Amino acid sequence: MLIPYLTSRFPWILFFLAALLLADLVIFLDSGIPAELASVVYFNMLLVALFALFLIWRFLRETRLLREVRRLSGEPLGDWEDLLPSGAPGLDGLLTDQLVEISRAHRRELAAVKEAQMLEADYTASWVHEVKTPLTAMKLILDEHRKEPAMRALSAEWLRLHLLIDRQLYMSRMPSLASDFLPETAGVRSLVAPEVRELAAWCMEKDLAVEIEGEDAQIRTDVKWARFVVRQILTNAVKYSPAGGQIRIGTGRDEDGHAFIRIEDEGPGIPAHDLPRIFEKGFTGGAGRIHNAATGLGLYLADTVGSRIGIAFGILSEEGGGTAVFLRFARENEFDEILKS
Repeated sequence: MLIPYLTSRFPWILFFLAALLLADLVIFLDSGIPAELASVVYFNMLLVALFALFLIWRFLRETRLLREVRRLSGEPLGDWEDLLPSGAPGLDGLLTDQLVEISRAHRRELAAVKEAQMLEADYTASWVHEVKTPLTAMKLILDEHRKEPAMRALSAEWLRLHLLIDRQLYMSRMPSLASDFLPETAGVRSLVAPEVRELAAWCMEKDLAVEIEGEDAQIRTDVKWARFVVRQILTNAVKYSPAGGQIRIGTGRDEDGHAFIRIEDEGPGIPAHDLPRIFEKGFTGGAGRIHNAATGLGLYLADTVGSRIGIAFGILSEEGGGTAVFLRFARENEFDEILKS
């Protein structure tokens, strides 16, 4: 802190040295001022010492506010205004008052933005709940006439609409995921089987075969949010699988004791240059552009939720060779650490 201060006060030091040099020249050039060399040297040393003491005093006084602000770096941000030194003199006082005013204005703006976001989220959640009522009625009508070919096609389209609205509902809940978190013990198959049944109409429309194999490993997680993650991966597999293809789902434990779910499809695959970006928000990649049905949200949401509930992802894919997505669940002790954090 001292070096930056001396650098900022370099004009002071330069002016002092110039004034001292001018005084010495006047003493030596003016014959009317009797002075011995020793006296002039003593006079110079005295002035330099006094100026050094002056700089130290100004340094301690002018950096007081900076030291106080640095001390606040470890304090909660919400309290920093109250911890600023009160009654600071001169420019420090003006600077403190200005900082407090700017902070309060920023907080007012931030509060207004948060209120607007909460209103929008509440409206979205309310709208989704309202839309579910006619969707439920439509589902009952479709089930009554499921034998008609046209109704089977409508069931698949209804399912797509239902999935989009359901995803929007989860998106509106994501900011409050911590308060909506309910850990429980379940088998990995209990996450997969209901989602396969949910997508049955879509699979039948595309004549897709779904095969589930492996052991039903027990995990500790939030079942509702874990199913949401599985749904995003499985939806992608159905969306990009060719008609008449197969989706293979494997479950079990890896060599490290982590439960896993593996979802493999026979889709177009993912080019190697797209793999590092597939979890980015809004990224659709080449396959998404070809199908013109991608939003770039499914994998982003799965990764966002997965990181909060202890699900890690692995992707194996090559262009034209299908895609395998691995979901690895945290062990129980690791899951407890996630809850504590």
